[in-house]
Amino acid sequence: MESSPELSFTLAYIVFCLCFVFTPTEFRSAGITVQNLFGSWLGSEDVGFTQYHVRRTSVTVLVHSALPLGYYLGMCLAAPDENLLHVHQVSDGWRTFLLASLGLQLLGWMLVIYWSRCNWTYHPISRALQAHVRPPHSNWGSVASSINTEFRRIDKFATGAPGARVIITDTWVLKVTTYHVYIALQSECHVTVTESRQHQLSPDSASPTQILTLRVESINPAARAFHISLNSTEYSELREKLHAPIRSSANVVIHQTIGELFLDTFRSQVDLNPPYTLPSGQDLEPCIGCMQVPANSKLVTLCHTEESEGDSDCQRCFCRPMWCLSCLGRWFASRQDQQRPETWLSSRVPCPTCRARFCILDVCVVR
Repeated sequence: MESSPELSFTLAYIVFCLCFVFTPTEFRSAGITVQNLFGSWLGSEDVGFTQYHVRRTSVTVLVHSALPLGYYLGMCLAAPDENLLHVHQVSDGWRTFLLASLGLQLLGWMLVIYWSRCNWTYHPISRALQAHVRPPHSNWGSVASSINTEFRRIDKFATGAPGARVIITDTWVLKVTTYHVYIALQSECHVTVTESRQHQLSPDSASPTQILTLRVESINPAARAFHISLNSTEYSELREKLHAPIRSSANVVIHQTIGELFLDTFRSQVDLNPPYTLPSGQDLEPCIGCMQVPANSKLVTLCHTEESEGDSDCQRCFCRPMWCLSCLGRWFASRQDQQRPETWLSSRVPCPTCRARFCILDVCVVR
């Protein structure tokens, strides 16, 4: 039994609309997104983050509100026998649908025109920025400039799909959604891990994935609370960037990856090793791995005495402190047999700079 052209077009258009609104990876790869289709007018997110998303959300409202009208116009071609172009001849059902579609499109235009008044002062993103106007920021444009500047820095934390991105800069916590950008000031907010969900199937990993839900609340009554979601493997990186306190609900258990567990053990073991005293006149430089914290670790051959030096595989490293403890621990873990984690602590790896072999007993914290 052959399906009618009307039914085939209807099913295809429904699938297209769902994919266009929720944007799976295939549509993003093909460039079928609002950001790509209107990229020349939207500009660059890196140049002006807030202005970009004010324009993006406005265009998104207009495009999404036009989808029902697009269905009607498409049916004019898919079902010419219906004479949908002759409005006075169509059935009451089609006429009602056309009027509703036109009304929705008109409502979208009226909403965007209202937002754009007074240089977009009435836009929801502008109102969210207005909630944070206080010294040293004199107006919401000054708050926007602060966010734009910090977004351009390479050390920000960013994760999530385009419809639910989470961005954390030195000062701000941001959640970018399809129609809005939620904003919280780090110094005024606190974060609570409210829920964890276990997913057995993941397109990016063969192992189960844990998704955490965090609620971001601000002591500023004008700032709206919001929820963010992220993979538990990114939780430690978020904690490093987030200065606000993080609390966990009593029933939430956060699963750490084997790499994160090793990094905690690596730090604990290094704390037991003798510290390295920096020579007078020598200053600590930024870690060349992350460029965020001082290089606070030094390789000193401590796992053997001079008499037994020939019996050890460790070699003397003459490098000055160049790596922080976290980056050195990640390097140590990356050089291991990922299928045999029980051997990691007792193994030896080359120095990331000079390639001299060392073990965990040779890593010292710089004092």
